[in-house]
Amino acid sequence: MKIEFYDLGIVEDQKLDFAVISAYYKGQWVYVRHRSRQSWEIPGGDREQGETIEETAGRELFEETGTKESNILPICDYSMDDSLNKVYGRLYFARINGTGPLPDSEIEEAKGFNSLPNHLTYPEIQPMLYGKTIAFMRERDLY
Repeated sequence: MKIEFYDLGIVEDQKLDFAVISAYYKGQWVYVRHRSRQSWEIPGGDREQGETIEETAGRELFEETGTKESNILPICDYSMDDSLNKVYGRLYFARINGTGPLPDSEIEEAKGFNSLPNHLTYPEIQPMLYGKTIAFMRERDLY
């Protein structure tokens, strides 16, 4: 799979199919575990009809982590190309300020980690997204 990163504004908005959110809460990275898997992934999901990509990020963060209050910032856009399909998404950083119970969804568990967890659902891309997020935070003194 080929992964490419783009500065914000390069990819046309209507091409952005999904949002993923590197979420940070109380000094830990929040990853989620889908009910049908034993691996960890960054919260995120597909854009729904009529939604802006920012709305997608906020909705997915709530649905998958129970986040009630956060500051969400866009980091970059990226594409994944498996030679048959090329899809585009946007990576966000969210500093979570408050959570509630985990909504009833496909997510079984949301958990905090001090760094990138082992047993990732998408091991080809998630370390790259984590690296992009760390660089973004350092550039903006967000640690």
